[in-house]
Amino acid sequence: MVIIRKMEAGDISEVLRMMDAFYASPAVITDTPHSVLAQDVQDCIGADPMVDGYVFEDGAVLAGYAMVSQGYTTDCGGRSIWLEDLYLKPEYRNLGLGGRFLDFMENRYTAVRYRLELEEDNLRARHVYEKKGYRQLRYIQMTKDPYNH
Repeated sequence: MVIIRKMEAGDISEVLRMMDAFYASPAVITDTPHSVLAQDVQDCIGADPMVDGYVFEDGAVLAGYAMVSQGYTTDCGGRSIWLEDLYLKPEYRNLGLGGRFLDFMENRYTAVRYRLELEEDNLRARHVYEKKGYRQLRYIQMTKDPYNH
């Protein structure tokens, strides 16, 4: 049985392997350096209050990982939770784990908005999110990365 638990220091190398696979896949449109991914994991298991990391554990095997960040949304007037990453190894897909994590996240974090982003062609993920009540926003996102990783 797959359990969801907080990411720990002993998970770092396997989570980084999964992150490398995720960030090299068509599901992600950014070219994020491995050093940034390593910092993400350190922040998840460290003291940064803005991000939490989770793993999907099947016995002694890590089946996937997720990262959740916190913020504030003015158009809803309260706390916003972002599902930053959700990755499952291919053999663990289509087992309901993605939807289970959304339920886990919404039970763990009280917020006025839960938010995520996905690559436009990722229809499988989109179906899971829509099934759980997520709807597409009509905003165009813009970013500025002053430190240009």
